[in-house]
Amino acid sequence: MAFYYSEPSHTFSEYLLIPGYTAEDCVPANVSLRTPLTRFRKGEEPAISLNIPMVSAIMQSVSDDKLAIALAKEGGLSFIYGAQSIESEAAMVARVKNHKAGFVVSASNLTPDSTLADVLALKAKNGYSTVAITDDGTANGRLLGIVSSRDYRVSRMDGSQKVSTFMTPLEKLVTAPAQTTLKEANDIIWEHKLNSLPIVDADGRLLYFVFRKDYASHKENPLELLDDQKRYLVGAGVNTRDYQERIPALLAAGADVLCIDSSEGYSCWQEKTIAWVREQYGDSVKIGAGNVVDRDGFLFLAKAGADFVKVGIGGGSICITRETKGIGRGQATALIEVCAARDEYYRATGVYVPVCSDGGIVYDYHMTLALAMGADFLMLGRYFARFDESPTAKVMVNGVYMKEYWGEGSNRARNWQRYDLGGAGKLSFEEGVDSFVTYAGSLHDNVEISLYKVKSTMCNCGVKTIADLQKNARLTLVSATSIVEGGYHDVVLRSGSQIK
Repeated sequence: MAFYYSEPSHTFSEYLLIPGYTAEDCVPANVSLRTPLTRFRKGEEPAISLNIPMVSAIMQSVSDDKLAIALAKEGGLSFIYGAQSIESEAAMVARVKNHKAGFVVSASNLTPDSTLADVLALKAKNGYSTVAITDDGTANGRLLGIVSSRDYRVSRMDGSQKVSTFMTPLEKLVTAPAQTTLKEANDIIWEHKLNSLPIVDADGRLLYFVFRKDYASHKENPLELLDDQKRYLVGAGVNTRDYQERIPALLAAGADVLCIDSSEGYSCWQEKTIAWVREQYGDSVKIGAGNVVDRDGFLFLAKAGADFVKVGIGGGSICITRETKGIGRGQATALIEVCAARDEYYRATGVYVPVCSDGGIVYDYHMTLALAMGADFLMLGRYFARFDESPTAKVMVNGVYMKEYWGEGSNRARNWQRYDLGGAGKLSFEEGVDSFVTYAGSLHDNVEISLYKVKSTMCNCGVKTIADLQKNARLTLVSATSIVEGGYHDVVLRSGSQIK
């Protein structure tokens, strides 16, 4: 007969943390949220670690190059969504890597015959105020001038006015040759009081820009997640169908880590994908896998060679897998069992395989609970979809600003590869919905607040690192009545009060 679990599975909201002793030095400023992203052996350091325990979900409505840059500035990492052409995904990865080499490939380019209307449209599209004017309108054309917001006044100029009439021409620009170092470029910027410095080759072709704001940005964001060339780290999603073509292209573009994007990871297809990566690249290429919800699924992927394992089926706010297929498990219960299996595997082999909790995070305190239950880092979709930096449109719905947010199993995404079971190449039925989430502003402001709450709670538990939280946390299940008691009750709220 079928196997029956004797206990029901639980969600994060059914647990609370019990406070521990808080020492004098146990304050949020002293808490470190650094955590491993990829597997490592006992006594060694992981090849990649995160400075904050946050990665963005492999979703069309969440993770593009713009959000990847914003999250890397905070110390986390994005996995660029794979439900697009190989060329498009590789281009997004490349834009992230090029953005923070100090030398940035120009993303906004026009010709002298373009108009002010073209400048404004380009600025509205990508948000950049510096436009390179080249002979052919490409990022590496012969530089003829620059247009910045100081070069035009919309209220005093006609949209049809040609760029050639108001751009700052090359002869009035300060430029630097190809061999200029980053330090030299920043010295030139400060000496000449520039906002940007074009780097050109011997033929006058534009190679890069160095921006004043990038120097300031690093000072303002000490947790930036950078590689050894001071470029932002970025991940990329892959599927189990075209991985032999997609993975080489993503690596060539500079992807630092890959992750198999699948609704269910306990499968022969994930095993084959990881095996191919190991045959082709050995351990030099880092690839995560999932999703699983129990010990057996974790051990399967750990033994297959996954660099990290994602936990969670059906817990995402836009996921309806449990409704349509009847599979899944409460996220808290799944995470607790998988993390116990991770520790078991570590004791037996000396190899630590980090666990990613994917889905089920509704409130900020759920983040701390997930880490206490053993997660090394969290994959978040709805959370990041709400911010300015996510790729979706901001729209007004019933007088409130919202952001579009849809699941990879929805008809809108049609990411059938994520739900592939070896059959025909199509989405037979939906496992996700198309929705809106309340607009929340900038990623930086929200992440700062959320992680301060995490740090504060960790101090209440008497710990200053995630490893110590996993080791020393004490958790308790709560009754339905206790959950009600935990919110405001038996009072009448003042008009306009906001409860968050």
